[in-house]
Amino acid sequence: MVSCSPKVSNLGLPMTENESAIWPSILRGDFRALARAISHIENGIGDFHRLLMEAPPSPAGIIGITGPPGAGKSTLVDALIGEFVAQQKKVAVLCIDPSSSFHSGALLGDRIRMSDWYSHPDVFIRSLSSKGQMGGLHPAILEIADLMKAAGFDHVLIETVGVGQSEVEIAALADTTVLVLVPEAGDDIQMMKVGIMEIADIFVVNKADRPGADLFIGNLRSMQTFAPRWAGKSIPIVKTIASQKQGVAGLAMLISEALAKKEDHGKKYRVLAERAYLLIQRQKMKGISRAALADKIEEASAAGEPNLYRLIREWL
Repeated sequence: MVSCSPKVSNLGLPMTENESAIWPSILRGDFRALARAISHIENGIGDFHRLLMEAPPSPAGIIGITGPPGAGKSTLVDALIGEFVAQQKKVAVLCIDPSSSFHSGALLGDRIRMSDWYSHPDVFIRSLSSKGQMGGLHPAILEIADLMKAAGFDHVLIETVGVGQSEVEIAALADTTVLVLVPEAGDDIQMMKVGIMEIADIFVVNKADRPGADLFIGNLRSMQTFAPRWAGKSIPIVKTIASQKQGVAGLAMLISEALAKKEDHGKKYRVLAERAYLLIQRQKMKGISRAALADKIEEASAAGEPNLYRLIREWL
């Protein structure tokens, strides 16, 4: 039986009581322990980095589901859960909700479309606030996703906020990125392709029963011939009607095939490099927060309009 209260990690690093009590349960796949650990990471309790250093390698794939608001991402994720569960896969879902820039709380916390899965023994769903992050992701999404992998999930699905062109950060995290669009996107492709359009490993045209779906797909295919990112290869395009579960089985198969590829011209290493870059960036920024900066600016304002360039020198 695994002890639930080790005081020192295998690396000889001291562990907090919270870390040492939760970690063995996470490795056993305890959902309640996993939920507590996520809350600790969100609130900055303990140092889970040192525990993740000891986490065993995991073959779990991280699947990013992104796209503009109203594309039907949540409905599609719900349908994908059904497909993966039918394949006897253990699935974790992280739903990133938009948040207020003033208090960083989630503005949209309901996951009604996925309500059938909340009590399923092989499905774990967690909503996270974006906390004002521009990438459509939670600030600690890397650590949380790796916790999911350590907990023994086969697939980790991450649904981004749906903020538009700034959602490119998901490409640095996901092994496979699914971009969900709708036929109404139409001419907006020309504006979108400089941002989120170029991160797609798989295109999904959802709500494909609407007028103009086939024309839209034709435009997507034509667009690929002009983008350097896709030179020499064709990105799969899948038609779905997620609300009716149509086309979802084919999408699940394409995702599984993409995750099974050993390498894609160095993409694996580029993704790992991006993850490492983001982790280093977060460590370097540790102790610096918008709230602390606001307090400092307020203090400096007592002597007149603050000069931001002089003010930040002490932080650098």
